[in-house]
Amino acid sequence: MSGGVLEPGDVLAAAESAPPADSVEVVARDLAKRFDAFDVSFLLVDLIDEQLVRLTSTAETPNGWDAENVDLRGSAYEEVLRTQQPWQERDGDGDGVRVVLPVTNRGDSVGVLEVTVPSLDEAVLAQLGRAAHALAYVIAADRRFTDLYHSGRRTTPMSLAAEIQHQLLPTASCCEAAQFTVAGALVPADDIGGDTYDYTLDRDTLHLSMTDAVGHDVISALTATLLVGALRGARRAGHDLAEQARQANQALLDHGGRSLATGLLLRVDLHRGWCELVNAGHPPPLLLRDGVVRPVELEIDLLFGVQPHRYRVQRLDLRPGDRLVLITDGMVERGAADVDLPALIRDTRGLHVREVVRAVTRAVRHACGDHLQDDATVLCLDWHGTDRTQRHADNGADTDTASPA
Repeated sequence: MSGGVLEPGDVLAAAESAPPADSVEVVARDLAKRFDAFDVSFLLVDLIDEQLVRLTSTAETPNGWDAENVDLRGSAYEEVLRTQQPWQERDGDGDGVRVVLPVTNRGDSVGVLEVTVPSLDEAVLAQLGRAAHALAYVIAADRRFTDLYHSGRRTTPMSLAAEIQHQLLPTASCCEAAQFTVAGALVPADDIGGDTYDYTLDRDTLHLSMTDAVGHDVISALTATLLVGALRGARRAGHDLAEQARQANQALLDHGGRSLATGLLLRVDLHRGWCELVNAGHPPPLLLRDGVVRPVELEIDLLFGVQPHRYRVQRLDLRPGDRLVLITDGMVERGAADVDLPALIRDTRGLHVREVVRAVTRAVRHACGDHLQDDATVLCLDWHGTDRTQRHADNGADTDTASPA
């Protein structure tokens, strides 16, 4: 190995010196030089978690490289993404060791770093792990400035409605914090159905929402745009859950052209474990508690867009170990109804929520033969408890650090 001990700051410095669209390639070349690597590649997870797209490889000349799609299912890459642990093997020619490492930022697994080095020991493996972690932060920063990562995740054509719909979703599909972990996914129908999910975190509160616009294609995507815009605007203005619901409803009444939508809004108090909910005609969440899955019993208010309405705020007290699963009706209707969702949630209780979401969406796609009649969306929340204030940044595991008195 040349170039001394690698620190995360070295990766960030290499990326900072390059244009946003070239930063990963520059980092790859820097790693290849430091570790005398035969090849350094970055592979990005596609939108539906079925393939990886190799965006860069130092084994090819810049003018001779085209992005390569690699099947994810059953591969070493899938194992790395699932376990968040490095994987290694002797290179096929016996000249080195190929190692694959997760590129993950706060639970959001964006891809893998693949490096083939002449030899591998614990010190080199640790440095490569730190480089992969730093690379996740580089990508999180640079994807604000370039379409490289947005384009790279598309392994199938995207319609105008799908383009609108995906822009409404959170930039990161997963987030880990001390008190909780949350992950979401959307499986679009052949004719987009207008589903959305959203989450955000402030100092004291986790905000969650799921909406399902009635109808299909561009009209439903525009309805979803009104809803998400109204909800985010009300939330960022500091309004409570009832007012957020009122403003979403009013947005459809004023601008939706008689459009309707269901919605489920949640606010989780991170210090008390209280979860406030508003249900606007939406399927109830499923709660996994003590090995049993049951729907959360909620009073159901009118859909958004029907008429002026006062939405009721209800409460659920979360317990450490609870798993709360939000779904749209596309998860339980038509072909998707063949999936025993409660059983699947129960059987995957030992998995990270990121993997639960992947298992659920794969089951629905399989049941529908990859041709859904309605969008199917899932948002999964694991509640760890209020007595935790830190998490390990290297592997996403929560610590047992008690909150200060």
